[in-house]
Amino acid sequence: MQYKEFGKDNRQAIMLLHGGGLNWWNYRNQAKLLEKDYHVILPILDGHTGSDRPFTSIEANAAELIEFIDKNLGGSVLLIGGLSLGAQILLEMLSRRKDICRFALVESAAVIPSSLTHALIGPSVGCSYFLVKRRWFSKMQFNALHMDSEFFDDYYCDTCGISKADMIAFLKANTSFSLKDSLRESSAEVHLFAGQKENTEILKSVEVIKVKLPNASSTILPNLYHGQFSLNNADEYVKTMRSIMSSKNDQINKTLIAFWDKALEPSEEDRKQE
Repeated sequence: MQYKEFGKDNRQAIMLLHGGGLNWWNYRNQAKLLEKDYHVILPILDGHTGSDRPFTSIEANAAELIEFIDKNLGGSVLLIGGLSLGAQILLEMLSRRKDICRFALVESAAVIPSSLTHALIGPSVGCSYFLVKRRWFSKMQFNALHMDSEFFDDYYCDTCGISKADMIAFLKANTSFSLKDSLRESSAEVHLFAGQKENTEILKSVEVIKVKLPNASSTILPNLYHGQFSLNNADEYVKTMRSIMSSKNDQINKTLIAFWDKALEPSEEDRKQE
C-alpha cells in the first residue's frame, strides 16, 4: 500500500481512508487544513491508481493498515476516518484491534450484504468497462456521484487507472461486507455519519452498526448524497473532527447545527426541479 503524508513532524496522527473508485484526494482538502497540527496519513487503497498491489479483500487492506500503524505509529493513532469502502475497512480495523484509534469517524458504510448486487457486478462491469476511459461517460458517472467539480480531473485520471479486475474485486467486497462480532470490543469513540439522500441500505446500515456499537453516535445529514460530507464540505468535516478529538460534544452539536442550516438550503439541482 502507498501513502500520502502531511505534517509528518507532528506527534498526533490521523488516518483517512478514501472511498472505492476514488483516491487519496478524497481527503486532500482536509489534510491541508490539518497538517499544521497533525500528522495526516492518506493511504491509497489496494487496487486503486498509484497502489502497489491488486485489491484482494477488505480484510487484507485492514491488516496492511494495522501493520503500518504498528511499524510507524506506535500501534495506535488519534483518529481514523473513512468513507464507503474506506469506512468498511475502518470497521474491520476496529474489529481486529480494539484500541487501534481513540476516535473513529465512519461515513456512509454499507454493512448489509446483497447477494443479488454481488452477483451482478461482474457482468455489469464487464459490459461497461470499455467506456471508463471515455471522458463523456466518466463525466456522466461523476455527476451522478454529486461531487464538487474540482475533483473531476482527479476522478477521471484515477478511474482510468483502475483495472477491470480490481474494479470488480473492490465492488464485490463492498457489497458482501458484514460486521464481525469482535467489533463490540472496540474501545474507540465511534461517530457514524450518512447523508439523508443516500440509499436505504446505507441508512439501515447505521442502525445495524449501532447494534454492535450501542455507544456510537449517529448523525443523518439533511440534503446530502453519498460521500458529500467529506468530499464537498471539507471545512465542516474538519470542524467536526476537531470537536470529536477535543471530546467537546456540545461543540460537535453546534458545528453540525450550522452545517445542517447550510445543507438545508435548496441546491442548484433542487432549484432547477422546482
